[in-house]
Amino acid sequence: MDTPGTLGAALLDAVILLASGDAALLAVLGRTLEVSLAALGIATAVGLPTGAVLGLARGLPARGTVRALIYTGMGLPPVVVGLFVYLLLSRAGPLGDLGWLFSVKAMVLAQTILSVPLVVGLTMAALEGVDPELGPQLAALGATPVQVARTTLREARSGVLAAIAAAFGAAISEVGAVMLVGGNIEGQTRVLTTAILLETRRGQFSLACALGLLLLALTFTLNFVLLRAGERRTLPRAD
Repeated sequence: MDTPGTLGAALLDAVILLASGDAALLAVLGRTLEVSLAALGIATAVGLPTGAVLGLARGLPARGTVRALIYTGMGLPPVVVGLFVYLLLSRAGPLGDLGWLFSVKAMVLAQTILSVPLVVGLTMAALEGVDPELGPQLAALGATPVQVARTTLREARSGVLAAIAAAFGAAISEVGAVMLVGGNIEGQTRVLTTAILLETRRGQFSLACALGLLLLALTFTLNFVLLRAGERRTLPRAD
């Protein structure tokens, strides 16, 4: 057991670990990206079109109820999601035959459930912030519904990118749900967040701080790349 050191010392420890090519650390980093990026990809594929439909369909019946459900989903307690997925995938659960419990697939499922409402809700809010007259004006000029949707998405691009960034942040920083369904098994399901928790419990504060700084750096870097890519690349224009 060691005593908590300075942030500078923790950062130095992290650099030394990475520079040494520590196999265990690199495996944890790789698994963290594997799980979080997979969850983000699924959440984006499901949440982006759903949020777009809800944001554009302003006359949707029971829209207030749907919005309330989405916003509730955005605040789901991760440990509750973990418990739900655990029961779902346990031997007695409806999906127990899949054998996913304590695997990367279970962790991806838990992170996806947490991320989808964020993508849906923030995408919907971004589209609702676009001038409501834009759609009718484009339609009057002969634009198809698909072209109207594309143009509206382009106008709300910053908000949509923020939705994706928020979902990634929620996925990669999750610990409670992935601990429940992944089990934090060394060499199999250990990711940065669960490794930080483990090292803190062991009293290895310098290593825990180093891992924490790596997690922050990783999150910042990927979000920065995502937002920069969005600034340079626009959605297809309506013809």
